[in-house]
Amino acid sequence: MDWHNLLTRERLGKVLHSSEELGRSPFHKDHDRIIFSGAFRRLGRKTQVHPVSSNDHIHTRLTHSLEVGCVGRSLGMRVGEMLREDLPDWCEPSDLGVIVQSACLAHDIGNPPFGHSGEDAIRYWFQQAAGRGWLDGMSEAQRGDFLNFEGNAQGFRVLTQLEYHQFDGGTRLTYATLGAYLKYPWTARHADALGYKKHKFGCYQSELPLLEQIANKLGLPQLEHQRWARHPLVYLMEAADDICYGLIDLEDGLEMDLLDYAEVEALLLDLVGDDLPETYRLLGPRDSRRRKLAILRGKAIEHLTNAAAHAFVEQQHGLLAGSLQGDLVEHMHGPAKRCVLQAKAIAREKIFQDKRKTLHEIGAYTTLEILLNAFCGAALEQHGGNPPSFKNRRILDLLGNNAPDPQQPLYNSFLRVIDFIAGMTDSYATEMAREMTGRSSPV
Repeated sequence: MDWHNLLTRERLGKVLHSSEELGRSPFHKDHDRIIFSGAFRRLGRKTQVHPVSSNDHIHTRLTHSLEVGCVGRSLGMRVGEMLREDLPDWCEPSDLGVIVQSACLAHDIGNPPFGHSGEDAIRYWFQQAAGRGWLDGMSEAQRGDFLNFEGNAQGFRVLTQLEYHQFDGGTRLTYATLGAYLKYPWTARHADALGYKKHKFGCYQSELPLLEQIANKLGLPQLEHQRWARHPLVYLMEAADDICYGLIDLEDGLEMDLLDYAEVEALLLDLVGDDLPETYRLLGPRDSRRRKLAILRGKAIEHLTNAAAHAFVEQQHGLLAGSLQGDLVEHMHGPAKRCVLQAKAIAREKIFQDKRKTLHEIGAYTTLEILLNAFCGAALEQHGGNPPSFKNRRILDLLGNNAPDPQQPLYNSFLRVIDFIAGMTDSYATEMAREMTGRSSPV
């Protein structure tokens, strides 16, 4: 791979030629299109790790995505400065910064309500549906899209099909930004391609022609049938997500009284060593732990960003060859790598097991089962050759513009149902499922 192709400013879909805007590059336009999209806005009412809480300090998918975008921008600009001589003449370090930032902002845009438990609930429902014969008539590859449902593949569909120019390029982002977004540039047939991340893939069969087009434009090497090497900037987006996930999970854990402040402080002090901000040294006993942690977290992110940028430059040969094994955190050195891995371990042991989170996850299965039974059941009846019942006609009416075309294959109809349900916020999905069961909220 070479940077000239990887950083192309060409766009997916129909492009109306317009004059260059002063101070606003094609990559800035990508950033703005994502920010102003409805799918991005709805992340504000979707679970990050913990249920959307009455505690305003707990992260949602939206606040998480904004923070990942900030770290990703810093990473991209830092790498851009370090690799300036290798970049095309027209490309500035700030361009890399905004490409990575845009990919970071969009990285969770396809996630369904209820976080990762929502993804698993959708997979589980389709496994049961397959046993009832609801997926009969689809190809094995098409069934795999539902049985391995993945927010990353749904996000690719949102960006390239659903938002703005529907089924005509979607948001019409640049190929460079789409490449940096494509964390898993392969279909469900390679859902275990990384070896340790089950179910991970980035493209449904319906978007495979678009993935092929993007890979060709960027010069991504094809590794197998329906699988390509990752764009190098994906590793920066992934590192930004890992950094924020690691540190922010700990902050949320403190907010929910699941962790002890001294434990989190010790982890971050091990990372920053003597490089403590003067403002931290001047803190007194009356200063809140939120203020202490905010100052310490800022310095920790600086150290982790520097470590990730240096790891990227060190591994540039493998990145451009498409042969780098593992993620960027694995190639970071010393305290930085140790900090991220320990933070993730603490989250797994002490945060993810919280009873409130467990109850929320169980509720996600019930809510999504009700919705999928109703909407997929109505779509299935519509394809059965007979007019749908009054109830199912009313259910299909709820889909509005997402209503499936009975002339299209059942695979397409189920995708339209998933577009509708995956786009829901936690609260909207819960309320609709409640009303469908006749248990409306009291007036």
